Amino acid sequence: MEKAVKDVADKYITEEGMEDLWNVWYSELHQGVSGLTLRVGKVLESTESDFQRIEVITNKDFGKLLVLYGSLMVADNDNNAYNEMLAHVPLFVHPAPRRVLIIGGGDCGCLTEMLKHPEVEKITMCEIDKKVVDTAKVHFPALTAGLADKRAELLFEDGKKYIENTDEKFDVIVADLSDPVGPAADLFQKPFHQTVFDRLKEDGIFVPQTESPYFNRKTVAALYNNLSNIFPIARLYTCFMPIYPSGYWSFTFASKQYDPLKDFDERRWEEQRPETQYYNGETHRAAFALPQFVKNMLGA
Repeated sequence: MEKAVKDVADKYITEEGMEDLWNVWYSELHQGVSGLTLRVGKVLESTESDFQRIEVITNKDFGKLLVLYGSLMVADNDNNAYNEMLAHVPLFVHPAPRRVLIIGGGDCGCLTEMLKHPEVEKITMCEIDKKVVDTAKVHFPALTAGLADKRAELLFEDGKKYIENTDEKFDVIVADLSDPVGPAADLFQKPFHQTVFDRLKEDGIFVPQTESPYFNRKTVAALYNNLSNIFPIARLYTCFMPIYPSGYWSFTFASKQYDPLKDFDERRWEEQRPETQYYNGETHRAAFALPQFVKNMLGA
């Protein structure tokens, strides 16, 4: 017995399988039922602004990801689809998009894409949360590169108040917003869309992000209905966005004069061919081809 005890005592003590117990997961669920789950590699930043929680995490597939109020916004490896489709679709339709306004746009990805257009003379980006922009500068420098362009004007203001109070008219306005919850919900309402219409020039274009056609069907239909009642031309279009709920996302092209397909300047796109990961002439046209369930939802 003494020998057996001595043999145990002399052994080097270790526990197998406990070398790395990091097993942290991020989940974004639609109504707590279905969604996207990612294994977190690292938490690079976790903070709060006056408006929301802000996190930056990493994942093997997507690289760095920006999370606002628990919702994924952008990632290194999301093909930049959202920003490119929000930016290039209206700018390759409007024949002279000199003056542009971005409502929201905190990560600056849309701003940077729009500044690839030489016709643009000035872009004002009106973002309420300075801390989101500061976080993006540190962790997503490719998205914030446009801030160095002298044509970019960055304002930290409430977008709703700005557009209500400005006398300036714009060629193109885009609403690069988070979901319609809290204060941001005001920017999804018909009175705000009417104000946008009034701030556009006589041939202006407005493009807001309009949520997931799969998970947010009532919201998408209501937004489309409101915009159709205000603008002579309203067309829903979509893209594949792997980090957003359902992976299928929508925008609405709302215009006073130009049709997104008939007036698409494909020759200008061929001449300029800005460096993109998702957008091209084919995806521009294809984005307006809607599945039947979406057409049914819109009453089209």
